[in-house]
Amino acid sequence: MAEVRVRTGPPASGGIGTGPGRLLVTLYAVFTVGAASRSIYQLSTRFDEAPLAYVLSALAALVYGFITVALVRGGERARALAVGCCVAELAGVLVVGTWTVLDPAAFPDATVWSDYGMGYLFIPLALPVTGLLWLRRHRRPAA
Repeated sequence: MAEVRVRTGPPASGGIGTGPGRLLVTLYAVFTVGAASRSIYQLSTRFDEAPLAYVLSALAALVYGFITVALVRGGERARALAVGCCVAELAGVLVVGTWTVLDPAAFPDATVWSDYGMGYLFIPLALPVTGLLWLRRHRRPAA
């Protein structure tokens, strides 16, 4: 009969979602729920007012969700997915942030990434940078 081992306590390797990484996971989870609920409401009730802004908020929610799951899941594949999503998130914040500053009329309503996340205390700008630094710190050394 096969023996089943149950491991207790923190992971031996100190995964990407452990320690201070838990705060990162929590922030991404909160932003996932916040951006998703906001965009679902806006898309279903006011789509014609600012479709671009609302679709971009939904896209941000998806990116936040992927990063949250990847951080919780851990492992090299999940880490690679999280890195890619953090890069996409940072690019989104920079592009949308710049676009909203240069052409405010294009966004009759704000997105999560408008004005570099100013409506969210610039956390949308800080999260991908922090995420990338955390993920870089927890990459597996080359064999």
